[in-house]
Amino acid sequence: MRKKSLSVLFFLIWAVQVFAQSSAEPIDFIYRYNAGDMYRILSNVESNIYINNRLSFRSEIVNRIGVEILNVQGERAGHSAVFQSAERTYPIGGSARPVPASHFTWSRDYNSEFTQDSLGYIEIEDRYFMPMVRNMPVFPGRTLNIGDSWTAEAIVVHDFRDSFGIEEPYRIPFTANYRYLGQRNWNGIPYPAFSIIYSIAFEPAPVRGRVYPLRYEANHNQLVYWNPQMGQVIAYEETFTTIITLSDGDVFEYRGSARAEIIESPPMDREEIVREIAEELEALDGVTVRVSDEWVVISLEDIQFAPDSALLLASEREKLSIIAEILSRYSGRDILVEGHTALAGTAQGRMQLSLERAEAVAAYLIGLGARRQDQVVIRGYGAERPVADNSTELGMQRNRRVEITILEN
Repeated sequence: MRKKSLSVLFFLIWAVQVFAQSSAEPIDFIYRYNAGDMYRILSNVESNIYINNRLSFRSEIVNRIGVEILNVQGERAGHSAVFQSAERTYPIGGSARPVPASHFTWSRDYNSEFTQDSLGYIEIEDRYFMPMVRNMPVFPGRTLNIGDSWTAEAIVVHDFRDSFGIEEPYRIPFTANYRYLGQRNWNGIPYPAFSIIYSIAFEPAPVRGRVYPLRYEANHNQLVYWNPQMGQVIAYEETFTTIITLSDGDVFEYRGSARAEIIESPPMDREEIVREIAEELEALDGVTVRVSDEWVVISLEDIQFAPDSALLLASEREKLSIIAEILSRYSGRDILVEGHTALAGTAQGRMQLSLERAEAVAAYLIGLGARRQDQVVIRGYGAERPVADNSTELGMQRNRRVEITILEN
């Protein structure tokens, strides 16, 4: 018995030594590019928002990023990227407890083109808002051993159009501090990892807007996992604090965490999915399915609600029950629910009604178990995207619709 215990002990010591040796191997961090490669990144950001030192809101943001390598010329590669963001923000009650969370609401779409070299440095036109953080991570162009550190200049870009009326991308420079840590596990798999720590204390020149930042302060601490075979970041985790002091005297503070990873789910066979769904929708009046640029869209035209409300009629609940069963077969993919109205009433009223109706459909699908709440994003368009002529009753009926999109996660 003692011999067996000693054997196990010696084996464990040997295994630890082997692991330590393998994880201590020097590494050259190099970005690798192949023209035509495509990949997707999913990130989640959660933060508490303090206004003038009082906890006021909680925010959750989901970002979906699609990247394509357009070309490779020497050490540089041309990138095309689509950034899509959805958010839910909810106020904190008097006892610092959150009110029930709303649905995620689609907030922004961004398109961007840029080049990036093998060390990670980006060249991009000034007009682009994304990527938000540029020249991070970047590497020193030398072999690194565990414990080696390096620094590099970087920049963070904010879109302050909605919040402050600042129309141009808002740029803030900073210095990032790196340290190579050796192997760390992500989802049970060891990857070379490094830390990135940086602080910002920036007092920008005044810019044109309703209000503008007088001072921008931030502290970030990241752990980044690197895939040497891909030559890309495979994932990262982060904690952060950001404080923005505004020209009107208000102080906004964001305390939170973020994580992101490359999504390896296979691309949808959109044509095949449309064929499968179309067969089951034949018996439903006013319900069609089609392939969009990237996704699969189920459209419910002339969906029936109580007049001027978002209360679903019984006939529509029956349709949605069938659609919920169909959606459950593709449960690994999030969905977007979009509301549309005919051209009636005010623009503001149309927008609000379309959002409320999208929310009603989303809530019903969630209630049936077709998706979890964090897998559903809603969006209201009002009458901005008609599919028929609003001057006829038939056209208006078609424009009163809700569309359910199966997303390419």
